[in-house]
Amino acid sequence: MTEFNLSPQIEDVNALSDAIRTWYRHNHATPTEQSTQLLCSAVVDLYNQGHRTREELVTLLIMKFDSLDSLKVNAPSSTSHH
Repeated sequence: MTEFNLSPQIEDVNALSDAIRTWYRHNHATPTEQSTQLLCSAVVDLYNQGHRTREELVTLLIMKFDSLDSLKVNAPSSTSHH
């Protein structure tokens, strides 16, 4: 029986984290918890879609989020009505 190792390899983890660090440098942005969570989620989604190289991940992150402002999420205020 063939065993499958579903855990990412260290090279993959390095590519994911490097893509996020490069995005911050490219956008001259300071990491925040909220922006990092969003970028982590996005880069994992890209990885799961088959994008494995650092170059692919960086390019796609920069295309998807072209500025720090593109990471902002409009949260509903306490006075919102649904």
